[in-house]
Amino acid sequence: MTTGLGSTYHGRSNSAKYNGFLVSLSTFAAAQILRALPRVHLSRAVGRLCDQPIPSGFARAVERAYCRAYQVNMDEAEGHLGSYPSFDAFFTRPLKKGARVISGDPIVSPSDGKLSCFGRIDTGAQIHVKGQLYEAGELIGDAEDAKRYSGGQFAVVYLAPGDYHRVHSPVDGNVTLLRGIPGDLFPVNSIGERYVPQLFVRNNRVAIVIDTAELGRVTVVMVGATIVGRISVTAMPGPFVPPGVHSVSPALPVSRGDEIGMFHLGSTAVVLFEPGITLTRGIGVVRMGQSLVSES
Repeated sequence: MTTGLGSTYHGRSNSAKYNGFLVSLSTFAAAQILRALPRVHLSRAVGRLCDQPIPSGFARAVERAYCRAYQVNMDEAEGHLGSYPSFDAFFTRPLKKGARVISGDPIVSPSDGKLSCFGRIDTGAQIHVKGQLYEAGELIGDAEDAKRYSGGQFAVVYLAPGDYHRVHSPVDGNVTLLRGIPGDLFPVNSIGERYVPQLFVRNNRVAIVIDTAELGRVTVVMVGATIVGRISVTAMPGPFVPPGVHSVSPALPVSRGDEIGMFHLGSTAVVLFEPGITLTRGIGVVRMGQSLVSES
């Protein structure tokens, strides 16, 4: 039986073929549900709810349950359970000073999470992520600017729900430009990455452009996801980045490890580098400030 979504159900078996991949029925069902959900409206509604003030006793119970479910390490966080004015404040909690050590290497991870993919940007300014081919121009919101990244490198860091959710500069330089790129809000977990075609360029995102003296231009793309209806950045006042291109004047100087933005609930950061560097850190768990140009 064909579903009309590029999928085939195999009779009584416990598997289905989805976009050419054999998957479990539970994964197949999840993929169908993702397509049917009113993702943007749901994310905005949850975002408004998370911004509401909540009594400390109730907040403590909710936050404790969240920490248990997602193994959140509160020992490294500023504040304590029940001390945050809203769930959003809990989720975007800052770290204690000194909780992360910033490597002396020139390129560091912009966030906590899982370094899920890295590699070369081909000569057509395209990158390969989880079996999908992406145009760098679509990803960063500027096809002309993307040409500079041909032959360069990219890295993808996935932030799980239990991770610290602020994003930091991976290099020393100046934030000179922001691009707000509107889109959908599919989840960026393993199901979304594999079964939503062109996931990263379909979702709402913000491209943060950092110009450097030694490495050329570096772009950090903060990719939104289901429930992540808002991305805020340090270089622009306000709760979110409006659609369009925004010059940062004067440019905002940043050092490796300086905060440049935050996800209001979790998502993914994609970093693009011009030719001349090679990322060598192994795939796996990474912490903000750890080197991306030395072995883990």
